[in-house]
Amino acid sequence: MALRGATQVDADEPQRIVAATTELLQELITRNALDPADLISIWFTASPDLTADYPARAAREMGLVDVPLMCAAELAVPHGVPRTVRVLVHTHSIRPRAAAAHVYLHGAAALRPDLVATGRTGP
Repeated sequence: MALRGATQVDADEPQRIVAATTELLQELITRNALDPADLISIWFTASPDLTADYPARAAREMGLVDVPLMCAAELAVPHGVPRTVRVLVHTHSIRPRAAAAHVYLHGAAALRPDLVATGRTGP
């Protein structure tokens, strides 16, 4: 299964990037009842205005030391949501895709209003 999510960071500061990414990952794990042993890989992107730290640092600090992680820069589109970390989590699961709880927090909820309206995402 692949799970998507995003969050908006208050400022381009290392501790804020890590804190916001930690919150996002914890919500994805909790809402999808994930066992960290079932994680295959996690792909992170950060909007071009977030350069103070790697979002993947949050996963390492959470103890996900044997999960392959990758960070990349998001495209710099004019109408993009600023200070945004996005994540794509690949995990082993027998649950159907329709049961996936994607999580969009704070200002990043604007990225997927369709999921917010259906209640399939976070606050």
